[in-house]
Amino acid sequence: MFLGICLVLLTSFPFLRLLYWNKKLYNKESSEIVELRHEIRVWRQTAQRISPASREETAVKCLLMQKVLNLESVLRKQLKTFQRITDRVLLVKCISVLGVVIFMFFLNSFVPSIHLELGWIAIFGALWLLVLADIQDFEIILHRVEWATLLFFAALFVLMKALAQLQLIDYIGVQTALLIKAVPEEQRLAMAIILVMWVSALASSLIDNIPFTATMIPVLINLSQDADVNLPIKPLIFALAMGACLGGNGTLIGASANVVCAGIAEQHGYGFSFMEFFRLGFPMMLMTCTIGMCYLLATIIGLGWTL
Repeated sequence: MFLGICLVLLTSFPFLRLLYWNKKLYNKESSEIVELRHEIRVWRQTAQRISPASREETAVKCLLMQKVLNLESVLRKQLKTFQRITDRVLLVKCISVLGVVIFMFFLNSFVPSIHLELGWIAIFGALWLLVLADIQDFEIILHRVEWATLLFFAALFVLMKALAQLQLIDYIGVQTALLIKAVPEEQRLAMAIILVMWVSALASSLIDNIPFTATMIPVLINLSQDADVNLPIKPLIFALAMGACLGGNGTLIGASANVVCAGIAEQHGYGFSFMEFFRLGFPMMLMTCTIGMCYLLATIIGLGWTL
């Protein structure tokens, strides 16, 4: 999978730049200055939307304009004497804890006797970092947690469980298996890779890929064990993994990282809608899945890397 993902990554950068051909992707000024300019613009637009029809609305508009003036004064001072502040000690602590957590992830995969789930490893790492960072005001951190995003994920997993109980995901898997069986035997492996990958990509762009993948794995195992089909299991698993991963880029709700990014961007005034993400993410998903499919076909069908 590593070589295929590297190939996808190398082709993604020029394609993404093509999608943003008329956009400036960098700023000569520091991120703090850019953020301050953006905040001034947001507050000014908010004040301009208020039409003072009453005394209270007039007072609110005056307060907003006063805030804009105060921020502009701060911006002028920072432009004169700007100095970046970094906490290198905290950076070392964060990198150390992150390294230990990733090491424990790998150790948990190779040493099952640890009996520690990945979620608990991540929680222990977060608690350890809180102790090392010596946070004095814990409530500030709690206020910065994306509670709305977490509630969205909770509701999304409830929805996915409901779809699983309604056997919609099972139906998708069974229909995929029937289509593979209908293909002539000499072309069956290639068609199975193409079909599993694109079904996984399209499904993962609309529903969460975790329950979909968990449901598809038994379907693919049964398909490989069917004497009438006679397909190796690993190429099908590779196609499922590639499609479910890259398919999450198709829509805003296709991957957890998309939703987290949207929530953080909204907090900083850079919000984007479902359709805005779709116009860029879906073409990117189609391109990356095509590259991944060609890689799998070239290595598995062409070179015989069935492992």
